[in-house]
Amino acid sequence: MNSPLEITHPGGALRGSIELTGSKSIANRALLIRALTPGGFPIHRMAAADDTVRLQRLLESDDDTLDCGPAGTTYRFLTGYLCRRRGTQLLTGSERMKERPIGILVDALRALGADIEYAGKEGYPPLRIGYSALDKSDRISIAADTSSQYISSLLMLAPTLPTGLKLTLEGEIVSMPYIRMTLGLMSYFGIHHHWEGQTIIINPQTYQSREFTVEADWSAASYYYSLAALAGEADLRIGGLFRESLQGDAVVSRLYEDFGVETHYDEAGIHMTKARGTAAPALFEHDFVECPDIAQTLMATCAGLGVQGLYSGLQTLFIKETDRVKAMKAELGKLGVSLYKIPARMAGKTGVQYFAQEGEASFAGGTPTFATYHDHRMAMALAPLALLHPVRIEDPQVVEKSYPAFYDDLGSLGFRTAGE
Repeated sequence: MNSPLEITHPGGALRGSIELTGSKSIANRALLIRALTPGGFPIHRMAAADDTVRLQRLLESDDDTLDCGPAGTTYRFLTGYLCRRRGTQLLTGSERMKERPIGILVDALRALGADIEYAGKEGYPPLRIGYSALDKSDRISIAADTSSQYISSLLMLAPTLPTGLKLTLEGEIVSMPYIRMTLGLMSYFGIHHHWEGQTIIINPQTYQSREFTVEADWSAASYYYSLAALAGEADLRIGGLFRESLQGDAVVSRLYEDFGVETHYDEAGIHMTKARGTAAPALFEHDFVECPDIAQTLMATCAGLGVQGLYSGLQTLFIKETDRVKAMKAELGKLGVSLYKIPARMAGKTGVQYFAQEGEASFAGGTPTFATYHDHRMAMALAPLALLHPVRIEDPQVVEKSYPAFYDDLGSLGFRTAGE
């Protein structure tokens, strides 16, 4: 763990330009597809995220033991991919990774004929994975409210299977944009699919080699939307983002319209502005089931502006790098902001979990020190509050998981950082 980082801003209008690197979610899928494509293909504007660097290195490694560290996407994508690679590998990760369940994906792969054994606790990493033809069945079912990374891991393998795959998603589908992202990228590389109800059907096919450019990361852009909303006045340009995006987090541009942040597109990316005197809404409400990675960003924005929040669709946040809902409750509590679950009997809609947030961030106690829980999004979601008052971020280098240049980019906008 590294020393806490104090972040401050001198005040005034927020102006500047940021050039984001490629989206981790898109880059990781492109890397996995490239590994399954005869002859491979070039990938431009590769994400600089630690997860992506790690995945690329492990895909190219001949080692018998592959360590994914804390990278959940990397672990889940490799769990499927290694079933098709000759030999036997031990797939392991960090201590937190060994606490994150993998049983749903393992059960689905075993139903296809995978040779997978648990090397530790049943249902959790590490895994010992051997090669298999995966020809036991061409039809499996998986809970639709599970991690979309499990589903994407299976989908990307599907065209390479002897008889293809019919994958049925049972129940309410969460994180649909990530599933659409995977299918969209597969389509770009020549793979056809179709839906029958909640069953995705992919026949045996061969990925086609095509040059590919990775779009910038909309979840990274969300932190600049938060900054624009918290600023009295903002004029920011963010490069590398597309109007027509595969990323579900692109909805952030629409959500921040409620906070007076306007988005304009050009060939280089986006131009976001907020006029002086723009009022914040009294209430912000959203279902994050299709964009869970930006939930913490909106929670921090609402806290900084004293906006009451009502959130649903947070179910996948409990099994991320940390329990993100519990972590945000603890850190916002340091500012006198409450985040709590609304009892089911009061929520009105059966089966939906709602969380409410009340209070405006108070810095009466001095400079707050925010814990990050080994979670990159905790650091980046809370850092924009430095626009209102100096803040400290514990274990600040956790951002390397997805956005290594985060603090440098903040510096280009006038923020000052100092370690202890």
